[in-house]
Amino acid sequence: MHKIVVTGGAGFIGSNFVRYYMAAYPQAQVHVLDALTYAGNPANLESVSSSPRFEFTHGSICDPAAVKAACAGADAIINFAAESHVDRSIDNAGAFVQTDVAGIYVLLEFQRTAPGLRVLHVSTDEVYGSIEAGSFREDDALRPNSPYSASKAGGELLARAYHVTYGSDIVVTRGTNTFGPNQYPEKVLPLFICNLIDGMPVPVYGSGNQVRDWLYVDDHCRAIDLVLNQGVSGEAYNVGGGNERTNLQITHRLLELLGKGSESIKHVEDRPGHDWRYSVDTSKLQALGYTASGSFDDNFASTVEWYLQNQEWWRAIRQSTDYVAFKQRWYANRS
Repeated sequence: MHKIVVTGGAGFIGSNFVRYYMAAYPQAQVHVLDALTYAGNPANLESVSSSPRFEFTHGSICDPAAVKAACAGADAIINFAAESHVDRSIDNAGAFVQTDVAGIYVLLEFQRTAPGLRVLHVSTDEVYGSIEAGSFREDDALRPNSPYSASKAGGELLARAYHVTYGSDIVVTRGTNTFGPNQYPEKVLPLFICNLIDGMPVPVYGSGNQVRDWLYVDDHCRAIDLVLNQGVSGEAYNVGGGNERTNLQITHRLLELLGKGSESIKHVEDRPGHDWRYSVDTSKLQALGYTASGSFDDNFASTVEWYLQNQEWWRAIRQSTDYVAFKQRWYANRS
């Protein structure tokens, strides 16, 4: 593809995808559209910002004019733009509905004016809800349990409706818990890493026995690229890492890597409506040729090392007004 637009490209997975795509496709033009809300960070794109193949527009997917300007002449839009933190969605669901549903509507309406344009919508495994045993397949019902996951499901369903009604070329990916460099440090893994580096306790929800499947960001990017190029229009594809761990297992591994003891763990009141277990069947993606690269332990250790070596990056975020205000509200509501 000659030109792609990456919405939300200054965020965690989006910026990793931009760097991946520009390295994998030396002739491609990449245009990032990002509103630069609290989790959007221009520093995430410094390594590619001077390239003549890179362009950046500061704007929201909720703004039709910004979408039209950035996406003109594109072959594909990869939509990472989203409000994405469950705790924030509990505090303010309206912002999630606006970006994750109304914003998708704006992208889909633009797509109708641009024949041949493919839209890949990056979603989440959380749209399925929780599963006690087995793994979700793509044709299973969506039963989201948080305002965040409900907004993501809403965006997905709108995209599906545009495919069925208008024949729009749309594919969807549903990724599991993604980790790696440049993740905003309110998410559980970077939050815990940064807290432990600073000698602070780590707040574990409830018993800590909730299960998540952990997916390295490089693998997530490769999977998105594969679906972008080979995915069947109108279809969704699960993207998983095959690394199911309880939150306590993840926490204890961090303690080992950072030389801390179990006294650093502080159990706090569980999140309202907290899903117990996520697990997805990735056989549909594997049929396209996908395999994960590297070992979970190596990728996990390298992620911890990245935060050790890039403290200036995350300390600036943790000192920001938005981050401080959110964490104060978060701790005020939990024991």
